[in-house]
Amino acid sequence: MSADTILFEAEEGMEKSIGFMMHEFAAIRTGKASPALVETIDVHTYGSSMKLKALALITSPESRLLVIQPFDAGTIKDIEKAILESNVGITPAIDGKIIRLRIPELSEERRKDLVRTVHKVAEEGRVRIRANRREAMDAVKKIQKAGTITEDDLTRSEKEIQKLTDKFVASIDEHVKHKEAELMTV
Repeated sequence: MSADTILFEAEEGMEKSIGFMMHEFAAIRTGKASPALVETIDVHTYGSSMKLKALALITSPESRLLVIQPFDAGTIKDIEKAILESNVGITPAIDGKIIRLRIPELSEERRKDLVRTVHKVAEEGRVRIRANRREAMDAVKKIQKAGTITEDDLTRSEKEIQKLTDKFVASIDEHVKHKEAELMTV
């Protein structure tokens, strides 16, 4: 394995960490209706656990309304129960063969709780990025000991890995600022 391959794999891992964090951010409610708020809720139906997005069509016809249309009307009670048990804080209303979720305004206290959650998710992302850095540093040191690269190449590679780490951590910080501003906007 070459130093360039190690750098490429480290960058790829860091990009995946950012992607995962962004997916987690999408599930954090901002007062606007987004299918991402509920699509990953586990629903126990048919004797197993499935994600809501596999059981129903989730749409947002208005900025404060989600509509869930189950593919099988028999699962509507299971979906309602799963939404009530989840931590989204929205009460479902069954309307015939669909479920309506009215998104209420967020209180100041709830907004602050969500900001804390955003910071927690961001820190998990930073930890993943630092783990990628550590793995890349170890791999570069290993190939240097094996004689594949020189001491200068090792130093250069370590600097490149640190630059990547700094770039992705700064990206996380930028995403956190954006999400925090989104949450605190009334």
